[in-house]
Amino acid sequence: MEIDEAVRGCSDRRMRTKYGNAVYVVQRAFALYPFEEIAFSFNGGKDSTVLLHLIRAGYYLYKKDSGDVAQMDAIKNCPLRTIYFESPCAFPEINSFTYETVSTYGLPLETIHSDFKSGLEGLLKEKPTKAIFIGTRIGDPNVGQEQFSPSSPGWPPFMRVNPILDWSYRDVWSFLLTCKVKYCSLYDQGYTSIGSIHDTVPNALLSDSSTEKSFRPAYMLTDGRLERAGRTKKTNHKIEMNSVASNGMNNIEGEQMISRAASIIVVGDEILFGTTEDKLGAALCKKLHAIGWRVSHVAVVRNEIDSVAEEVERCKSMDDMVFIFGGLGPLHSDVSVAGVAKAFGVRLAPDEEFEDYLSQLMGNNYTGDRNEMALLPEGITELLHHKKLLVPLIKCRNVITLAATNVHELDTEWGCLLDNQESGLVQAKPFVSKHLGTTLSDVQIAPVLAKLCLEFSDVYIGCHRISRAGPLVVNLTGKDNQRVEAAAQKLTSSFEGQFFQVGNCK
Repeated sequence: MEIDEAVRGCSDRRMRTKYGNAVYVVQRAFALYPFEEIAFSFNGGKDSTVLLHLIRAGYYLYKKDSGDVAQMDAIKNCPLRTIYFESPCAFPEINSFTYETVSTYGLPLETIHSDFKSGLEGLLKEKPTKAIFIGTRIGDPNVGQEQFSPSSPGWPPFMRVNPILDWSYRDVWSFLLTCKVKYCSLYDQGYTSIGSIHDTVPNALLSDSSTEKSFRPAYMLTDGRLERAGRTKKTNHKIEMNSVASNGMNNIEGEQMISRAASIIVVGDEILFGTTEDKLGAALCKKLHAIGWRVSHVAVVRNEIDSVAEEVERCKSMDDMVFIFGGLGPLHSDVSVAGVAKAFGVRLAPDEEFEDYLSQLMGNNYTGDRNEMALLPEGITELLHHKKLLVPLIKCRNVITLAATNVHELDTEWGCLLDNQESGLVQAKPFVSKHLGTTLSDVQIAPVLAKLCLEFSDVYIGCHRISRAGPLVVNLTGKDNQRVEAAAQKLTSSFEGQFFQVGNCK
């Protein structure tokens, strides 16, 4: 069978692994469901073209393994019932390629002119259908499926079979080019993801600088995450006022005055055992304070997925940003990324770009067919790049996983985060602080401080001692310098000559 021979004969180990896993899913589907109760959803795009040939190969291997060798040549094309939802908004090239492909491979075609849900309802009423092959990938919008996933509530009941769920953009093109199968001509004109004629244009990243109107083929797109860059979006041209810009305050001033809060989660049994001390948490607190952010919570948790997940789930809904240290790597105790995925209710899936970075850093020094460190939370991961970082930092919504293991590395990563606009670290108005020392007892000063807290609710007032026998230090911190100074003046005037300044107002 030409597809199976082409893939197994190629030198791309990743491609062979992806193919083997996908074909196994196909064979499994044919073993579970009667052939006449399985359908294939084909739309003429690159993903469904890949799926077509995987189904052909899987069907051939399924028949071969079952001992049905009498008519092997006759079953190479797998005459599976094929569903095509034809739309008046489809590109003519898509329509022509679809009908040409169906004819070439002898597929019994059922064309539906209604929407996907209504079409399926009608189809399933006419013909019993227990499973449908679909070319869904992890990079597609609104994906939260497994390779065998029941249809969603409210839809006709059937099993969605997704053989290429964990395939990347690069995997798709590697397969098509390796097998030398025909695909829609639009992909050679710079289209990388094809929707309707109203919302799809060639990907500008493939523009050929030698001519104004020419685009390079889709397989030349180097960053698969930008596959959908050619999908145009509807924009609302109505100008909306920033909710912060009020009381005569401009947007920049308003943004700076917003109170932003962060949580810090340190993952490490060794800290809880007392083997090592956490220095990164304290260092990050200082850095956040320096850009006007308030740290609301610092926690140390065990190297357990559930422990990480519970802490992340609690913090991500309370604070603007959550930072995680520790538990990042290939060891059994490195569970931070898995914990983040569980907190968001998503699975871990291979990230092509992150795997490329790791390959450059590590080579092939890993076991199995893939680098397990390249498994990241599906659908919510954003990689934060910087020229000073060997590997980008991982951001999942408002949770950033830091790779630093010491303060020096933290300094580097922090500088990179501040340089990267995608990090979400908006610099707010900085805090100002005043530190006053006294030899007065706690009992003497307590009533005055209690009243001061009520009068200056916008100023944080706290106390600490370096030693029990040493002076008491009162810390006054806020974003309005005049208010901090006023609170300090009120305190010192209550105890004439009993306070001295420990530090300068910052």
